[in-house]
Amino acid sequence: MIRVRSHRRSLVRNERGAVLTEFGLLIVPMCILLLGLLDLGYLMYLRSTFQGAINDVARLATVQNPTISGTGTVEQRMDAAIRERMRGLAINATYDVREQSVEDFTQIGKPEKLISDVNRNGRHDPGDCWIDLQQNGTFDTAPVRSGLGGADDVVLYTANLTMPRMFPMAKLLGASPNYEILVKATVRNQPYANQASSPTVCSAAS
Repeated sequence: MIRVRSHRRSLVRNERGAVLTEFGLLIVPMCILLLGLLDLGYLMYLRSTFQGAINDVARLATVQNPTISGTGTVEQRMDAAIRERMRGLAINATYDVREQSVEDFTQIGKPEKLISDVNRNGRHDPGDCWIDLQQNGTFDTAPVRSGLGGADDVVLYTANLTMPRMFPMAKLLGASPNYEILVKATVRNQPYANQASSPTVCSAAS
């Protein structure tokens, strides 16, 4: 009986294997934390590189007849140049790059400029005249033109990148299975010619 009690006390005091047990309890949260940090670091690096690629290609396109290698339109060659800069980093990625232009930085996010305001309320009403930036005969509250614009125009680039995650964090944390990155760039084209002026249009009085 004494031997049994002594054996039990020795088992209670025995700490062999305790480290392995503690390590087994900690390994799962440690791996999740490590993968999360790697995933976040990769996302930040991917975003920074993508923003840099958009900035570089946008600057190349500010001159007349830009020397961007490839075939097709300037927009198509720009898209190819962005993909080339991201090759090897953004694996199986899809891109959506859009270009819009306005005549001046002051027009970004603002309605077309009124030339005459009949009832002086600061809003467009029948009988008012405005600078038709879109050249569509309609007063626009957010006037932007599709494409790269012309000489001295301001070009707004909006680029989206979608790519499967490199680390298996989506299922563990309920996150999206894809990286989804949105970057923007705004540049002014070089004054290689006279900037095209928009017409003044007046709406019919009511």
